[in-house]
Amino acid sequence: MATFKLNISDKKGKTITKEVKEKEAGPFLGLTVGAELDAALVGEAGKLKITGGSDKSGVPLREDIHGGARKYILLSKGVGLRDAEKGQRIRKLVRGNTITEEVYQLNCFFDGELKVEEKPAEVQEKESAEKKA
Repeated sequence: MATFKLNISDKKGKTITKEVKEKEAGPFLGLTVGAELDAALVGEAGKLKITGGSDKSGVPLREDIHGGARKYILLSKGVGLRDAEKGQRIRKLVRGNTITEEVYQLNCFFDGELKVEEKPAEVQEKESAEKKA
């Protein structure tokens, strides 16, 4: 079965990472980039919107390619291409917008405000002492 690493961010810029495995990952299979689903799947109240992701070898999901297969496409800008000069086009490998078992990471947007768990003061002091040493 599938295992996904979810990067969930909110409108204030906070991001948390959750890993979903086996039965918890089932509802994500078959969805597309841009789909909205209930955030109760990851223990929050609200809606999650899938904004992107990548597969196990780092190939990005692209919203305008249908299906879940990997394809080489000619890009001039957008997801999967870092820098291209004006008029330049580059053939790059991207994956379609459908979430399959080969997908490893999913980027999601949460419509509410995330509760970020803070570390206890003892752990923070220990970490800062290790950085100084």
